[in-house]
Amino acid sequence: MDIILASQSPRRKELLGQMGLRGFKITSPEVDETVEEHMPPAQVVEELSRRKALAVAGHADPDDLIIAADTVVALEGAVLGKPADQRDAFAMLTALSGNRHYVYTGLTVIQGDQVVTQHECTTVTFRELEPEEISHYIATGEPMDKAGAYGIQGLGAMLVSGIEGDYFNVVGLPIFRLSRILAGFGLDLFQMADH
Repeated sequence: MDIILASQSPRRKELLGQMGLRGFKITSPEVDETVEEHMPPAQVVEELSRRKALAVAGHADPDDLIIAADTVVALEGAVLGKPADQRDAFAMLTALSGNRHYVYTGLTVIQGDQVVTQHECTTVTFRELEPEEISHYIATGEPMDKAGAYGIQGLGAMLVSGIEGDYFNVVGLPIFRLSRILAGFGLDLFQMADH
């Protein structure tokens, strides 16, 4: 049995390692990420994580275990993905400034006929940001490949005044929820980390 992470995210790779998983394979599935316009964020991330997992499962052995995730930021019901360019990143960060938003990550784990899809939601509050510091943060390049245009595990941590829920969910992989799902597939992560 191989464990396959259906994501090229270095953050997700690192977090799986932190959970004690070693020697897993990484693949990046090509999936259509368009969804219905007014789909709730929780449904969006569940749907996209399911698509990613199923795309990989189609090329994997039936006993392989596939883990897929998708993360979005939601502000007042609007879903913010990765910024298209620096202007888009500036608009996102300006909207998040001084506000509370929600980070949703959908998780899908597949092994053979067993498919489990769930999501996690974490509340994040930003302090008030000055336009100049938003520009300086964007100039670091950090916001460009991240949902909501910030990385809480990097320089973006200085923008966050509060968090309620799973910190790792904001990074891109809710460790607690994933560990419970994997336990349902018979994986004892403490035992695996011991080797």
